[in-house]
Amino acid sequence: MSQPDDEALGKAYDRLLVKRLLTYLKPYRGRVALAIPLIAFTSGFELLALNLTMAAVDLFLLPLDSSQLRAFPRLLSASFERLGWQPSPLDGVSLIGGLYLGLMLVVFGLTYWQTALLNETGQLVMYDLRRELFAKFQRLPLSYYDRTPIGRMTTRLTSDVDALNELFTSGFVTLLSDIVALVGILGFLFLINWRLALASLVVVPLLTAVTAWFRVNATRTYREVRTRLARINAFLQEHLAGMATVQLFNREGRELRAFEAINDAHRRVNIETIFYYAVFYPAIGFVSNVGVALVIWHGGGQVLTGALSLGALIFFVQAMQRFYEPIQDISEKYNILQAAMAAAERIFKVLDEPLVIASPPAPKKPTVQRGEIEFRGVWFAYKGEDWVLRDVSFRVAPGQTVALVGATGAGKTSITSLLMRFYDAQRGQILIDGVDVREFDLRELRRYFGVVLQDPTLFAGTIADNLRLGATDISEERLRAAAREARADDFIRRLPGGYQAEVKERGATLSVGQKQLIALARALAFNPRILILDEATASIDSETEALIQSAVERLLVGRTCVVIAHRLSTVRRADCIIVMHRGEIREMGAHRELVSRPEGIYRRLYELQYRAAPPRPENPARQAAAHSPR
Repeated sequence: MSQPDDEALGKAYDRLLVKRLLTYLKPYRGRVALAIPLIAFTSGFELLALNLTMAAVDLFLLPLDSSQLRAFPRLLSASFERLGWQPSPLDGVSLIGGLYLGLMLVVFGLTYWQTALLNETGQLVMYDLRRELFAKFQRLPLSYYDRTPIGRMTTRLTSDVDALNELFTSGFVTLLSDIVALVGILGFLFLINWRLALASLVVVPLLTAVTAWFRVNATRTYREVRTRLARINAFLQEHLAGMATVQLFNREGRELRAFEAINDAHRRVNIETIFYYAVFYPAIGFVSNVGVALVIWHGGGQVLTGALSLGALIFFVQAMQRFYEPIQDISEKYNILQAAMAAAERIFKVLDEPLVIASPPAPKKPTVQRGEIEFRGVWFAYKGEDWVLRDVSFRVAPGQTVALVGATGAGKTSITSLLMRFYDAQRGQILIDGVDVREFDLRELRRYFGVVLQDPTLFAGTIADNLRLGATDISEERLRAAAREARADDFIRRLPGGYQAEVKERGATLSVGQKQLIALARALAFNPRILILDEATASIDSETEALIQSAVERLLVGRTCVVIAHRLSTVRRADCIIVMHRGEIREMGAHRELVSRPEGIYRRLYELQYRAAPPRPENPARQAAAHSPR
């Protein structure tokens, strides 16, 4: 089975990815430069502590002649002679015990310092990466979101960045520390007795084989665990979001059985992973003990013949136990390195995503913001040449209201998306106040627009936060005035806390109508030149629709408006109605003009909507007023 993009694990080491990752450490190179010698000093002091054990035996417990002493005990003995002090065995052992304890305290302090330093560095790198990723997400075009699931983007900001944090704080540090320890221990072993050192390394090939077996199998099961976990997450996300449908259709039992199957697969692969770990640790311990046994056997013979001191043998035993730990640790960190490389590749793929919608180097700006819209021969497709809009041309004068009607998929929303430059047309021009939208600065272009959607987006926070959306130039008075104009002030003041009332995620505590009124108030607070209403009254009752229509009429004063609606009752007063069909403009005109065409598309739509409940007869004067253009 091919691995989903989120779960695929690439090479364990990629030089180019590592080189790029290291650039994120540049701002904190001082911290890293301090951490590296701390790691070296920590390993050095641990080796020195082992030498103290050898010195205690060879100098005081079973004293040797100075000619038989190894390097460190000889150095320590010479230091005593220069100081003119000949300690008794009890004093000497007490001194060395104190030095050992002091060294361990120093190791404790250095370990704490390097751990805190590198973990703080990892958190800073995570902060920088997440900030850069989120900034990139905000600049990516909507076409990226069309093809990329939201869950995958969330994974980039959370799990993938966490994998890199573990690499910076554990992977690199452990690898460096282990290499220093291995080199240092080997150096001391060969310095003391190269024959015994070679004998102690006999088990290294067996140790390498066990480690390779574990690495291959642990990598496979690790990948499978991530895949099964991803399936659990996807299942939960889908079914928890659609719980109302599950309960409505009595699907609880069936969905529970489906979840049990997915959950059981995850359990089984985890148990398989546990098996490899359960074999690996005892196997490493056994092989290590074989190595220690060889040291005792071979070294013990040398002690008996006088070729090696007992202190040196004890040093060898302790050093070999310390020597096998880094090998085991490196194998454990393999998965961390592999997951980090895959995470880095996915993160950099997002960061390298081209910004196909961007401000030009020298943007233009209209001398006066009037709100004029013009499409000139626009062709647009979301993919290839599957045209959504075909040769669309029209003009909306400043202050006019244009309505876009037609069947689902006719291209109505695509027109407004092109206006705000969420996408770029493949052919033709779109102009705002005589300037091509591609020549605008993006921020300046989008300030032209206020948008009210069928399902408006509200964010967790307060009512005031949702009205301002972070804009610092909107005063409290302007905020409340916009809410009054949009007919939202009355219900806002009735909420606990008024404008400071808490809004749950996506406005869960508010009705659809209340969210629409807040969206209208927000649009008014930003004072746009062009207002876009995309099915703004499609999901609400007639009473709330009447309230919103009243608010919309006040919003339209002095503004250009683009209305998308399926309910033709909401577009009858538009200055111009554009009828879209399969991406083309088929009809254009006022309501009265279009409804009078016997074979027109608009007339058929109008008749279909009103055939079930034909309007009651009205007197000619009222009927003429209702059908007259604004």
